Amino acid sequence: MSADLPAQSPPSSSPTAIAEDLARRFAATAAERDVAGGTPKAERDALRASGLLALSIPRDLEGLGADWVQTLDAVRILATADGSLAHVFGFQHLHLATVQLFGQPAQWRPWLLQTARHRWFWGNTLNPLDRRTTATRLSGHWEFSGKKSFTSGALDSQMLVASAIDADSGRLLIGVLPTERTGITLLRDWDNMGQRQTDSGSALFERVRVEASELLLDPGPLSTPRAALRPLLAQLIFAHLFLGIAQGALEQARGYTLREARPWFKSGVEAASADPHIQALYGELWAALEGARLLTQQAARRFDAAWQRGTALDAHERGEVAVAVTAAKIATTRTGLDLSSRIFEATGARATHAALRFDRFWRNLRTQTLHDPLHYKLQELGDWVLNGAHPQPSFYS
Repeated sequence: MSADLPAQSPPSSSPTAIAEDLARRFAATAAERDVAGGTPKAERDALRASGLLALSIPRDLEGLGADWVQTLDAVRILATADGSLAHVFGFQHLHLATVQLFGQPAQWRPWLLQTARHRWFWGNTLNPLDRRTTATRLSGHWEFSGKKSFTSGALDSQMLVASAIDADSGRLLIGVLPTERTGITLLRDWDNMGQRQTDSGSALFERVRVEASELLLDPGPLSTPRAALRPLLAQLIFAHLFLGIAQGALEQARGYTLREARPWFKSGVEAASADPHIQALYGELWAALEGARLLTQQAARRFDAAWQRGTALDAHERGEVAVAVTAAKIATTRTGLDLSSRIFEATGARATHAALRFDRFWRNLRTQTLHDPLHYKLQELGDWVLNGAHPQPSFYS
């Protein structure tokens, strides 16, 4: 069953209000849809109708013109209700940023304009560690052939960001393609324990034609300090995703403790909410979450300032943003995983009832936090603390 959602949000509503309204509606069916898995078509259409798919698109291209602080906060708000939808929504704006950072305005301005006008969803077939897709140069165009994994949001999308390895040079090529391009098959094979409605399965490319104008070559991937903002945005989206999931878990647990949880017989109190041990646990969880929130908020502000610098951004400035983003990613990962497990200490045995699916918060976090190893984030941050070395740009730092 899908949520009963309006065709369009009132145009007078702010993006934050729209995101909050969607989150409330998504929350009503989140547990049920977690069981079902698959593509949340009605909810994706609600995102289309809301106008939020154009949140980060500049106003002169008919978007809402939000800065990155506001756009990322919308990711967090949606994540309090549904980690899967927040994930694909965050990737929507990551892809729109990717074409701006790796390509030229003559390429990306039409794509952004059409996205705003037609409410396109963008999907992911860019996985730089998966080298099974190769690019072959032919007369006047290229062909991509091979398989891709972790294609979040590709199903029910209109556009794809796709990568392949040049068969001759071995370099990474990134292109932008219509999802319905001949030769692209999206396989419905995502059935993991968490993030079950991200459609993060695999895709097959069979001699897919890619025009030269569809390749992002100037300035290209990670080629300048500004182009190297792309992985920082990806990491920052994850931090907001993790923060929102943790906030949603805490709020769900709080409501259950207040309405349903029973005091332990030795506590001497009449309500679980009056138990000093449970109160201390909530205080501990909130304090950790608040620290993660402040780090994430700071990182978002620094990223937005770096984005506004445009091509004037230098390597040192980019490195300072990387440090802030890395700290936020570490804090939200550790706090989120701890909180989403320990809420059961406050809610009790009855909160493990399958229909509640409170475990989905931990499962979603555990699944997505494995995107790239936390140990390497800690090492990068430690190298900066000890030696003043900024994290070196890669697709994961």
